[in-house]
Amino acid sequence: MSNKNWKASYMTGMRSGLPVILGFVPVGIAYAIMARQAGFSVLETCSMSIAVFAGASQMMAVGMYEQGAGLIAMIVATFILNLRHLIMSTCVMNQMQDGSTAGRLLAAFGVTDESFAIFTTESKENSNLMYFLGLITVTYLSWNAGTLIGAVASDFLPAIVTASLGIALYAMFIGLLFPNLTGNWKLAVLVLLTAMCNTVLTQVMASSWALIISTLLCAFIGVFFVELDEEKEEGNTDGIN
Repeated sequence: MSNKNWKASYMTGMRSGLPVILGFVPVGIAYAIMARQAGFSVLETCSMSIAVFAGASQMMAVGMYEQGAGLIAMIVATFILNLRHLIMSTCVMNQMQDGSTAGRLLAAFGVTDESFAIFTTESKENSNLMYFLGLITVTYLSWNAGTLIGAVASDFLPAIVTASLGIALYAMFIGLLFPNLTGNWKLAVLVLLTAMCNTVLTQVMASSWALIISTLLCAFIGVFFVELDEEKEEGNTDGIN
C-alpha cells in the first residue's frame, strides 16, 4: 500500500469513528467521576483509561475497589468480562487483509464492541490495518478525553450531580443485556438465576468472589441450557451495529 493509500485509509477510518465520540465521551466522564468517588486521583483515573481502554471493565473494577475487593478478585472479574474480546479480536484479524505482527497487536489493543461492529460491517476495500488504526485513534482519544474531563470536573460538580452519575455502571450493563433478552426466555431465566446465585453467595463470602463464582457457574449452565435462535443469529450477523 502506497503512502497516499494508507493515509486515505487512515482518514477514512477516523471519519467512520466520529459518531462513536457521542457515546464514548459521556461514559468516559461517568467512569472518571465514579473512580474519583472511589478515591482514585486524577492521575490514577486517567492512567487506567490509557492502559486498559475497556469501559465496562473499568467501571466494574472501580465499583469492586470501592466495595473493598482485593486485587486478584478485580483482575479475575475483569478478565471474565473481557473474554468476548478474544472472539472479537480473532474476527477482526481474520478480516484484516494486511499488517505486520506489531501492527496487528496494536490494533488488537483497540478492539472494543463499537470498533468491532464498525470494522466487521465495512466494505472489503476498508478491511485493512490503516483503516482500523484510524478508527481506534478516534475511539481511544474520545474515551480518554471523556476520562480527563470527568476526572477534573468531579472536583467542581455539585455532589448531587456526581452521585447521580453513579448509576452509569448499572445503566451500561442493562443496555448491553436487555436487547439480547428480547424473545429469548431461556437467556432471561439464566440472567435471573445468575442474580439469585450471586445474592445467595454474598451471604457466605465476599461480594467480589460471589460475583465471579456465580458468573462462571451460571455461564457453564448456560452452555447446556441456552440455545440461540439460528434465524435470529443469522439476521444479526447480516445487520450488526
